[in-house]
Amino acid sequence: MGNISSRTWFDLLVEIEKDYPDRPCLIFKDGKHTYSEIRQRSQALGESLKERGVKPGDRVGIWAPNQCEWLEVLFATSYLGVPLVPFSTWSTKSELSFLIDDSKVSCIFSVSNFGGRDFLKDLNEIQIQGLAPGKFQIIKIGGESEFSVSSTLESKVPGRSAGQRNDVATVLYTSGSSSRPKAVPLKHESIIENGFNIGERLGLTNEDRVFVPVPLFWSYGSINALPAIFSHGACMVLQELYEPGSALSLIEEQGCTAIYTLPAITNSLTSHSSFSKRAVSTLRTGLTIGTPQDLKNAAEGLGVKSICNIYGSTETYGNCTVTPHDWPFELRSKTQGIPLPGTRLRVRNPVSGEISKAGEVGSIEVSGHIIEGYYGESSRHNAKTFSEDGFFLTGDLGSVDEAGRLVFAGRSNEMIKRSGINVSPAEVEEIIQQDVQVASVGVTGKPDNKVDEAIVAFVVPKNKFRFNKDALVSHCKRFLSSYKIPDRIELCDELPLTPTGKLKRRELKEWANKLL
Repeated sequence: MGNISSRTWFDLLVEIEKDYPDRPCLIFKDGKHTYSEIRQRSQALGESLKERGVKPGDRVGIWAPNQCEWLEVLFATSYLGVPLVPFSTWSTKSELSFLIDDSKVSCIFSVSNFGGRDFLKDLNEIQIQGLAPGKFQIIKIGGESEFSVSSTLESKVPGRSAGQRNDVATVLYTSGSSSRPKAVPLKHESIIENGFNIGERLGLTNEDRVFVPVPLFWSYGSINALPAIFSHGACMVLQELYEPGSALSLIEEQGCTAIYTLPAITNSLTSHSSFSKRAVSTLRTGLTIGTPQDLKNAAEGLGVKSICNIYGSTETYGNCTVTPHDWPFELRSKTQGIPLPGTRLRVRNPVSGEISKAGEVGSIEVSGHIIEGYYGESSRHNAKTFSEDGFFLTGDLGSVDEAGRLVFAGRSNEMIKRSGINVSPAEVEEIIQQDVQVASVGVTGKPDNKVDEAIVAFVVPKNKFRFNKDALVSHCKRFLSSYKIPDRIELCDELPLTPTGKLKRRELKEWANKLL
């Protein structure tokens, strides 16, 4: 794996510190933090946790937005050899009660408040009312009156991680097809190896400054961006909470050269009143998901000429395919790339069960850098999540071409069945997005007695007073087969999105089902 020999989070930090002790690894609102500073504070925090009784076999939680202390807690737990369990800052008290109970954490690092909520109050009520059986310490992030991250002393002499390469480094909770979040255990070695390889596809160097607008408690942040950046000795540029106006200022002020974006983030940046080509002129490379039009928006609108297309999930350590940054743009926009080193991809016919031929759409299966199974309550899904020979059954549809490049088609449960033919919402969305009237679009199916499912397109127009539905239909007819043309076009002010910018397709389908 290149020149990186470390196989745990903390040992990686020590290794990079040797080469770049004074190079900033993080730029946040409170200033720049060097690799040496983060290592020293993380190690000291680990020693403090040890004195408070945290030991191998325990799990440590964190409930906080993006900030320097988030990284310190991550590396401190690696130093101790215990997994870190991040909780989403969007979790309600009820959701958090489940997460604490399911993860069996022995202590939780938490900010006092965030987003208008009193986090410590919620945690104390969960503890006092017994909403999450079991005891856990609450450790405040910040403040001088009690034990906290900011009160730890610096450790000058580098230590070594008590964790091993095959130990679980973090347990992320991810939503999916089940009613409860799934507990995804991720190991040190695969996090670092896969992250390094993602960075290679991006073309990262130790001179890069990478803007990461997504939360660290999400795999795109902590299992994708963080190891890619740190394994290359680069610098992460963070916002506590994404906001496009201040993001543009940060990108320009810090001369960011790479970005982890999403279609919704790209659109919010390019449509912001303060957007200018000058503000993003230093951006060179980055990652995004989406349609060819989404890639075009990032490459041309945002100016990220070497933008990379990706496919993956938390269970596959963030990404399992990435397009190399130096591929021709057409290949980067129309495929999700080839598998990363150590990963194998295959596509299976969902009806016959046979392995599909090149170009045939089927169910995507992945092996290599994948989890061995879910933890906690979600472990009941394990039997149906893996094949007999150990492949992860993604639940996604796609095809692999003759050159081994993946072409993603969509979630198997999102496909629209129109007159017996499968229609990919993403394909229809891609064409609609190319119309100059359209800001964004979400496509779903609605039960229909005549055609099984009618195709409904929810469109956010750039100007609703000048929007012409007939013109959009004509546009679709030029580029889509007749059975793929939307039966209904509904205008809306905004689409239902997750806090990380993904389309909530279940909610979109609920919208469609309510239509008369």
